Amino acid sequence: VQLQASGGGLVQAGGSLRLSCVASGRVSVYAMGWFRQAPGKEREFVSGISWSGRNTYDAAFLKGQVTISRDNAKNTMYLQMNSLKPEDTAVYYCAASRVYTEVVVRTANDYDYWGQGTQVTVSS
Repeated sequence: VQLQASGGGLVQAGGSLRLSCVASGRVSVYAMGWFRQAPGKEREFVSGISWSGRNTYDAAFLKGQVTISRDNAKNTMYLQMNSLKPEDTAVYYCAASRVYTEVVVRTANDYDYWGQGTQVTVSS
């Protein structure tokens, strides 16, 4: 399985972006998620979704600001981000877990496949 993240870019504070993560293989039964890593900081969990899409979880510091979704027919996961702030600037990574299915996975070590990341830059 290979993951390709896209949709990042430069946006002004208060703006929105929609990230996409396309899988080359079949990930419809995998739990998936988004992480981010800012310069000089550790990678942190952003949002996760179960294989069916029925279960989702957003990091507390982003609740109400992001919406995660997936379209298994297209092998694609999305992250809609609104009201972006300069502190949201980071490289955003998508990931898939072949072990976990109908749960939300919040720990990076529990993911098996990672995308290359897409840069999100929010200007003030």
